[in-house]
Amino acid sequence: MSNRTSHVACTIEDGVAHVRLDRPDKLNALTLDVLDDLVSTARMLRRDKTLRAVVLSGEGDAFCAGLDFATVMRTPGRVALAFVPRPWRGTNTFQEACWAWRRLPVPVVAAVHGHCLGGGLQIALAADFRIATPDSQWSVLEGRWGIIPDMSGVRSLKELVGIDVAKRLTMTAETVTGKQAHDLGLVTEIDSDPVAAALELAEQLKGRSPDQLAAAKRLFDDTWTSSARHTFARERVEQAWLLVARNTKAAREAAFQRVAPEFGPRQR
Repeated sequence: MSNRTSHVACTIEDGVAHVRLDRPDKLNALTLDVLDDLVSTARMLRRDKTLRAVVLSGEGDAFCAGLDFATVMRTPGRVALAFVPRPWRGTNTFQEACWAWRRLPVPVVAAVHGHCLGGGLQIALAADFRIATPDSQWSVLEGRWGIIPDMSGVRSLKELVGIDVAKRLTMTAETVTGKQAHDLGLVTEIDSDPVAAALELAEQLKGRSPDQLAAAKRLFDDTWTSSARHTFARERVEQAWLLVARNTKAAREAAFQRVAPEFGPRQR
């Protein structure tokens, strides 16, 4: 299955979606249309209960060079509208283009090469895992333009690095390599072919119950900054449901028989 919007391509094969930013002539820089396409693609994937994992990457020489200011600022009225949050989601268009990947009940792996700057970095940080080339270029670039990251990046940085590192990256807008980003905690794994490595990880994740993966993602994302009491309560709720889920039974029986499990569609 394949789906293409104006600047985002998506193909689904054997339960793994490969979503690609597709403005290679502009280093996949973000326009309002690209942001809308990212949101609509994520929402389309969220409805697919046979989906098992997502790989995010960029076509051409870069993952994403950040916001295309020259194009975006041609329509200030549309920018103002995109800045207004939707009350039912708590995010505006800029934020939802990143946070929509957090809302997916499947693992999301960002495969990063070349530039990963500004809004592009914030999209990558919204994934569950990031695999990058050692020479990729990472920067909270907004500081260069006198602004701050406002596409959910502050929350993501808070979860991944210490406050001093988050402040330094944001205040200086310095560029670090993929290797340095890995050392700081922004990148999960370094690989010379991040797309192949991301697809390999997706295949590994497919060997686990889709309901377990969804529950684990919900649990970590929803309680990472919560109190222990709240986390324990959520653990009980998620586990109680998993104990009676069909895919849990399939995983258990396959483990006893030492065979590969055959899972049905995700139930939640």
